[in-house]
Amino acid sequence: MHYVLQYGQVTPFLSYFLGGALISLVLSGLAFCGGMFFGLVGALCRLHGGPVLSGLVRAYVVFFTNTPQLVQIYVIFYGLPDLGILFSPFAAVLLGMTLNAAAYLTEILRAGVTSVHRQELEAGETMGMNHLQLLRFIILPHIFRVLLPPLSSQYIMMVLGSSMAAVFGVEELTGRAFNVNSTTFRSIEVFTLVAGLYVLVTLGATILLALVARYGFRARVKVL
Repeated sequence: MHYVLQYGQVTPFLSYFLGGALISLVLSGLAFCGGMFFGLVGALCRLHGGPVLSGLVRAYVVFFTNTPQLVQIYVIFYGLPDLGILFSPFAAVLLGMTLNAAAYLTEILRAGVTSVHRQELEAGETMGMNHLQLLRFIILPHIFRVLLPPLSSQYIMMVLGSSMAAVFGVEELTGRAFNVNSTTFRSIEVFTLVAGLYVLVTLGATILLALVARYGFRARVKVL
């Protein structure tokens, strides 16, 4: 068999793919931000919440890090309606990704919080900083500076993992690739083009995270 590549049949859909890539970035970005918030709360509970609260958070982490994310989203999207709780496909995927990310980020951020030197906190307290200011100006910049590599890896995994949203009918990048493939039947061209777009999307996500760390929390990190 002689297969002739014909990218001309799929390049007209490039803007359509880019729209899907934007949805992938929005989905993973919102889930990452939510995961960071709940992960930080979980990390503080693990460290300072006492045996009961710490144990509950640990159980949550064990459950969500030892079950497939796809199964978790299935429970949210198909299981919760039996209890009268309905979510749109986008909301179900977003909630599932957020809960899953929070479990992993709890452990990542716990390591970051414990690495903050007591002298830094005492210096902030001496300057009259309250707890929120210590978190904003000392703890979070330290976490981003020390943990940017694992945080970037987690973020990239979430961007790539957003492709499972296609299973639930969300037209992110992979979902739109399925749609175009069913129309053109040019599987090699469609999915190699989409793979290249995923490379660009993950690079952009990494740069975005570094920019947030540098300009949002004054962490001295390299953007490129």
